[in-house]
Amino acid sequence: MPATIKDVAKLAGVSISTVSRVINDSKPVSQEVKKKVLDAIEELGYRPNEIARTLVTKKSFLIGIIVTDIGNSYVAQMVRGIEEVGKMYNYDILLCSSYGDKETELRFIQLLNRKQVEGIILLSEIVNKEVKEQIELLKIPFVYLNRYFFIEHFPTVSINDYDASYEMTRYLISLGHKNIAYVTTNEEVEYSLEKLKIAGYRKAIEELGESDEILCFTKGYNIEDGYEIGKDVLNLKKDLNITAVFCSHDELAIGLMNYFYDNSIRVPEDISVSGYGDIKIASIYRPRLTTIKEPYYDIGAVAIRRIIKEIKGEEMDKSHIKLPFQILTRESCTKIEK
Repeated sequence: MPATIKDVAKLAGVSISTVSRVINDSKPVSQEVKKKVLDAIEELGYRPNEIARTLVTKKSFLIGIIVTDIGNSYVAQMVRGIEEVGKMYNYDILLCSSYGDKETELRFIQLLNRKQVEGIILLSEIVNKEVKEQIELLKIPFVYLNRYFFIEHFPTVSINDYDASYEMTRYLISLGHKNIAYVTTNEEVEYSLEKLKIAGYRKAIEELGESDEILCFTKGYNIEDGYEIGKDVLNLKKDLNITAVFCSHDELAIGLMNYFYDNSIRVPEDISVSGYGDIKIASIYRPRLTTIKEPYYDIGAVAIRRIIKEIKGEEMDKSHIKLPFQILTRESCTKIEK
């Protein structure tokens, strides 16, 4: 029969309330008494009733994580950062996959609330403004992570997309490229981060002062969308003599390079291609993709650290935390020979 808190109290020679104080770290207890209680717990193999403990202390040591699809490499990296930092502070995570469905996201928020999580991190790829209303009702710490969109007033962790896009365009210019096309999705979509990226690209092109901006729009963010835009990009190469293409996402860049390969266009000899994100395939594909590294692991780690700081009542960082980015120079871009 499993040991009870009464058994621990009897063996340690203390009251049940003293054992409770040691287990929950709720009130000061002398080191001598604490050692007796811990020794008794170890000897008896006592395990506290976590449900009852949560009801008493109001602390579950659980953080809820809602993701799109754990099969995505960047999602897995973020979750790893969340989980490993959570363990450092004795927090476990409850992981839910929404697969990009709005109603599923909302349903999981309610589920996690019933599980008495102390905070929620939503890793989404869609815009779901109803989430704000749900979170405000729960009154628990919340962080919103999204590669594609932002929602104002949602605390988030990311890189500075404007600066990153500007610096990548400047890097291509430093290689001698003047006619640089930017491949993106529809910038007019509300809350789209593409507006910031396009603005960064546009600033660098304006500073160059030797060519006009060249924007090329895809239907979506996937590898297939990058492949489908390949014909349009080749026409731009012929008509405007573009020598480099900067894609707003690695997936688009990989798809575009596949199209070039199928049509005997060499990368980077005939045209340079760069991406954004540094997903896992970017360093595996040949030629390896020059890209902007988004620190996905660190984004997850900082997100849960922010949650824990808020739970503990510590001084909070800004609601929008910006992490450093890095331009990874690989084989898909080359210098223009004069």
